Amino acid sequence: MKLRQFGNTDLLVSEVGFGAWAIGGGAMVGETAIGWGEADDQTSKKAIFEALDRGINFFDTADIYGLGHSEELLGETLKDRPDVIIASKAGNVARDGKFGTNYSREHILEACEASLKRLKRETIDYYQLHTARLTHLQNGECIEAMQLLRQQGKIRYWGLSLNTYEPYPEAEYMLEKELGHGFQLVLNMINQKALPLLPRAADAGYGIIARMPLQFGLLTGKFDKGAEFPENDHRSKRLTTEVVDAYNESMDEVWTLCDKYNLSKTELAMSFILSHSEVSTVIPGIRTAAQAKKNTGGIIKLQEEDLQMIKKADLDFLMEKIIQQG
Repeated sequence: MKLRQFGNTDLLVSEVGFGAWAIGGGAMVGETAIGWGEADDQTSKKAIFEALDRGINFFDTADIYGLGHSEELLGETLKDRPDVIIASKAGNVARDGKFGTNYSREHILEACEASLKRLKRETIDYYQLHTARLTHLQNGECIEAMQLLRQQGKIRYWGLSLNTYEPYPEAEYMLEKELGHGFQLVLNMINQKALPLLPRAADAGYGIIARMPLQFGLLTGKFDKGAEFPENDHRSKRLTTEVVDAYNESMDEVWTLCDKYNLSKTELAMSFILSHSEVSTVIPGIRTAAQAKKNTGGIIKLQEEDLQMIKKADLDFLMEKIIQQG
């Protein structure tokens, strides 16, 4: 496993990290699924140990994943591994059966204390504001909280996990004010909206975490004949028949590269992201030991002409269908 520098920090992170949303389990907030269906803790632990064996040293979670269970599971499993780098997030909340946000100074400070307890750590290596909006940043309370937590030694570095499909005024604000140390953003062969931000952020010394590399599993190819998910899996509302049909209509040209490079669809999708040197780490969701193996193998640097072909592929139709589903 190759290591990459996380921006201007002293963190050396594995180029493939462990996205720990799914191991939180099938949490619900009212009637809204915020997880990936049920997860077996023993299976999740085996996935974590396999990831370590494969050289993964970067684990990304959030206090909302499984309503804290993802952090608890990582804390229990990695309590004897101080060398492992853990990133978490705060700002999304579930109260009285409703999903909401809270970026107040008081909440961020309290959320960090709770996360430290669940993670069984004295310090969080990289702490993120979980999809905070520009108004929250301009208010200043959440930034003040992050800076205070760093002064207190409860976090080493901090940054912002950006929203999924929108332009990034929040990133512009952070860059202009020289705030924080990194961004987490969506980047995959379908959703390439963040590409223009990569060189600017990297040149300014920000680490970059790429999430959703497989677009909720769509880019693995395993749902190309339709998909069904339980109600407590958020994909039941996102990977609809309409989206899968649009995927089938849009990706044929891109998948010809699998034959050229002798790669699986997953390997091509991961290689596309990591062919951009500005990316510090990519965090596929990992639920099983088999997925830990699959998501860390066969990664290569694609030729520039093929990167350009993927970037120019007509995927707007597919992207529009995905955005419509939320």
